[in-house]
Amino acid sequence: MGLRERLGLEAGRTSPETGDSKAAEKRPGNGHSPMSKKVNPLSRRARGDSLTALERIKLDLHRKVIEAVDLEELNKIEDEAVLKDEIRAATVELLNEERVELSAIQRDRIIEGIFYEITGLGPLEPLFRDPDITDILVNGPHQVFIERKGKLRETDIHFRDDSHVMVVIDRIVSRIGRRVDESSPMVDARLPDGSRVNAIIPPLALDGPMVSIRRFGARPLLIEDLLTNYTLTQAMAYLLEGCVQAKLNVLISGGTGSGKTTLLNALSRFVGKTERTVTIEDAAELVLQQEHVVRLETRPPNAEGRGEVVQRDLVKNALRMRPDRIIVGEVRGPEALDMLQAMNTGHEGSLTTMREQIASALDVVIQVSRLSDGTRRVTSICEIVGMEGEVVTMQEIYQFERMGVSPDGDVIGRFRPTGVRPTFAHKLEVSGIEMPTEMFDQAAYHMIEPPAKDGSGDGHRESAADELVGTERWS
Repeated sequence: MGLRERLGLEAGRTSPETGDSKAAEKRPGNGHSPMSKKVNPLSRRARGDSLTALERIKLDLHRKVIEAVDLEELNKIEDEAVLKDEIRAATVELLNEERVELSAIQRDRIIEGIFYEITGLGPLEPLFRDPDITDILVNGPHQVFIERKGKLRETDIHFRDDSHVMVVIDRIVSRIGRRVDESSPMVDARLPDGSRVNAIIPPLALDGPMVSIRRFGARPLLIEDLLTNYTLTQAMAYLLEGCVQAKLNVLISGGTGSGKTTLLNALSRFVGKTERTVTIEDAAELVLQQEHVVRLETRPPNAEGRGEVVQRDLVKNALRMRPDRIIVGEVRGPEALDMLQAMNTGHEGSLTTMREQIASALDVVIQVSRLSDGTRRVTSICEIVGMEGEVVTMQEIYQFERMGVSPDGDVIGRFRPTGVRPTFAHKLEVSGIEMPTEMFDQAAYHMIEPPAKDGSGDGHRESAADELVGTERWS
């Protein structure tokens, strides 16, 4: 069956046996039966659906375009518009040779799909045109979810099969010299725009290759943006600015997708421009706002199992690079001990003295959370004050107090000081940063609630403490 005949079957949803499109519409399982709405999209594979006629045409044309054009020459073309014109011309020529009758929309869809298959991430590429999408989750070839404004929803995007997903994964990891196969079925990578990618494939992933893409905006969020989003209050931002400028040791903690990296990028603005900063990450995603930044990234082992460089190695090496500051993107392994030793400068330490090292090394712990309505909040700012026996003691300075949920599912709560003035306030004042007493007054709350039903208001109320520090500080 040629391309033309394949399209003929798809255009009217005609039944191969009867040629009657209405009969096909009534046939169960073809997507038009009332029962079909209850079928999970993942069941596309379970139902045994084959590729649509349009997908077959695109697949055949994709193969023929690859054979017809010089890929090396295409890779030299930097202008995306010129590159798309070249691929369009080759595709149109093949369509004319095949004498396939397509509508303008179908033709443009095929040309765009082939362009994405050759130069980008295939079916996922259109998702990158939407700046509001923050996460792209591929659960095998037939199920793709996105997160937009903190909410997950399923899309109608799908891949042909497992091998189609693997082609996209290989394209991503090969750009940074990494690999993924049965001997190394997990990989962390990044895209040219800074998006973080994790892929895991069979035999570890039972339902086919899985891809998780965490996107970051074209412009890193600034502290002003976090204030606008009510991630924290002006008083809290002022306190954290002082902590950074006074060179206190700060730990940002939180769950996956809670906004830890976003907050870290925003706080990096307060690092002095003359300071030398070394960053250490598994997959580079920090976008610091200084000029003098040295970026280090771990390396996985090669095919022979050699050449691996872990964060612990980079932490040790960073100490020899004359850093003013060391920023570790994510601490979750043995490098934690080396990081504490670096903070304590000279303590050899061991696992038996971990508590003492934590108490003496860290000054501030910031907890960030993603709430049930998808919003992200700094839910706690704590000071580590020392040891009481074998227990590390902390005191909370600011907290986000949840007070309920609106009928629309929005979390109602308030930011409020606990009334405790941090003991490190003296260090900040020595660095020239004044800490008004009113900032820590328990009455200085900041209410977060849904806007009024008539649309008036923006859903928050400020207290007097926030008026002490205005956003003009960061304008």
